[in-house]
Amino acid sequence: MENILSLIIWLPIIGIGVIAFIPRGKNDLIRIVSAITTGFQFILTLVLWGGFDKNIGSMQFVERLDWIPSLNISYILGVDGLSLPMVILTGLLFFIGVFVSWTIEKAVKGYYALFLLLNVGVMGVFLSLDFFLFYVFWEVMLLPMYFLIGMWGGPQREYAAIKFFLYTLFGSVLMLIGVLGLYFTCGQTFDILELQQIAPTALNGVLWWGVSALKIIWVLLFIGFAIKVPVFPFHTWLPLAHVEAPTAISVLLAGILLKLGVYGILRVNYGLMPDGVYWFSGALAFLGLINVIWGGLCALAQTDLKKLVAYSSVNHMGYSLIGMAAVIAAGESNGLNLKAAQAGLGGAVFQMFNHGTISAMLFILVGVIYDRAHHREIEGFGGLASQMPVYTAITAIAFFAGLGLPGLSGFVSEAMCFIGAFPVFKGIVIASTIGILLNAAYFLWAFQRVFFGKLNEKYTDIPEINKRELFTVIPLLIITLFFGIYPAPYLDMISSTMNVIIEHVVSLSTLASM
Repeated sequence: MENILSLIIWLPIIGIGVIAFIPRGKNDLIRIVSAITTGFQFILTLVLWGGFDKNIGSMQFVERLDWIPSLNISYILGVDGLSLPMVILTGLLFFIGVFVSWTIEKAVKGYYALFLLLNVGVMGVFLSLDFFLFYVFWEVMLLPMYFLIGMWGGPQREYAAIKFFLYTLFGSVLMLIGVLGLYFTCGQTFDILELQQIAPTALNGVLWWGVSALKIIWVLLFIGFAIKVPVFPFHTWLPLAHVEAPTAISVLLAGILLKLGVYGILRVNYGLMPDGVYWFSGALAFLGLINVIWGGLCALAQTDLKKLVAYSSVNHMGYSLIGMAAVIAAGESNGLNLKAAQAGLGGAVFQMFNHGTISAMLFILVGVIYDRAHHREIEGFGGLASQMPVYTAITAIAFFAGLGLPGLSGFVSEAMCFIGAFPVFKGIVIASTIGILLNAAYFLWAFQRVFFGKLNEKYTDIPEINKRELFTVIPLLIITLFFGIYPAPYLDMISSTMNVIIEHVVSLSTLASM
């Protein structure tokens, strides 16, 4: 198990090296190498899970190496209950993504090389414990996504790629300012574990231009991460990027990249600046409410099936924000309600994972129908249930999971977010239940029009979902059903780390000084 984290991160680089020596035109060989690389990586994430001690809430499998000693920059990796589920999900979705991309014929060599480079960036962010290293991996993700959307996307791919790049780069610049602020204020170290101990005290009482430095840094980092979530009003890049991106990239964007924002807020903002959590929690819950309602209303207005699913991501990530805000319930001023804090924070992290699997499944299914019909207009279908019964059944489960039906994983995480947040944000929780109605409305509306009613004569011979497509969607379907019925394995994996985060926020916060 020694250096397993480094192996997980850097294995795709070996895959890129192998692909570089494969002659152009050997497309199937390139695909097979990519599948072997991501498959082996996914197996390593499962091995990591097997060796992970769920009773320890702190970092495990820590790797440490001096990198730039003069600036106190180190190569530090580690994994805990917050990052491990996302590492496993990343491994799974990149492996599935290879097969979702199997029909791509344009510049296959370049596509899979960028695909694997994106994998390196994502894994690096989840496992980095040095802020400089974290930022490097964060930026590494930007370039492959730009080219994957801009070169292999739809008709408006260039515009979508540029918009994605500029939004994300803007967030990165704000994040860099926040990182430098922490570095020079907290003893010139980038070590996140060290900063967790130093920052709450070092930032206390520090003023920039007459304003609390803690508040400035908190907001800067929050906006940087919020663009990735995306949080209203920084969400406008997402629907366009989703619509124009190839199916596999939409799967990764919704399934993993959106979660990097929530992960960053929990790892950095909550870990380094617990005072700011109390100060900002009301705003965080309110932003979550806006996401839930605005995302739902926008989804309801869509005629493009892929854009509908894209706006549903805005809606569903709102529940995570509401759950995250519930951590303050454990504070003395809120009655020391530890169970509410555990439910809210656990629900937020569980929602990250569940949305990752459900949204990935939805985008794969939209891609299946697009490959056959070459359009995604909801009104352009009708009666497909008679022609594609297996596809219809799987899509029904995916839609029901998306709208939060009991017995499916989405219901459990959303319920936990509501249970956790209700004691401290009653009005917001009550108002956010409107989002559940909107979820049901746009998913059922779309399902009825696509699969029922009079069959469009164009699709009398439309092929059923094939074996390769089933291979990509069935694992996600099984996970959705399993965690909907029995969520304990996931909740046990994260519970110790969630308790550590709650204790850290509650014990180190100095709300009175704010």
